[in-house]
Amino acid sequence: MSQDLKNKAATYLRALENRDWKTARALCAETATVRHNDGKGEQSVEENIAGMEGQIEFIESMRYDIPRQLSQPGEVLQQHVVHVAITSGMRGEVHAAVSFGFYDAGQIKRIEEYANFIPVGGQDS
Repeated sequence: MSQDLKNKAATYLRALENRDWKTARALCAETATVRHNDGKGEQSVEENIAGMEGQIEFIESMRYDIPRQLSQPGEVLQQHVVHVAITSGMRGEVHAAVSFGFYDAGQIKRIEEYANFIPVGGQDS
């Protein structure tokens, strides 16, 4: 079961990476929530995905690397790095620790992300 949850967390990120909003949403419970450390508080998955979708025209590419995943019943804790290329030429990485909470049926019920953006180059590099 824990490997299934790890796979579901990774599948969610792959869907975001591929701009497959429908698949990402389908992996989540209807009442799922997302919280980032950006001070904006909690939001629904719909709001979170809509925010990403609204910015996607400026994102040339986005790739998730997951160097570490730990699990216990109903939860996956992982470290990941999102490599982002912006259409303006800026490049960066988002280093994050993320907790995925799951219902017994395997649907994501809560995502908590603690992240830091690090520029890694761009037009002038």
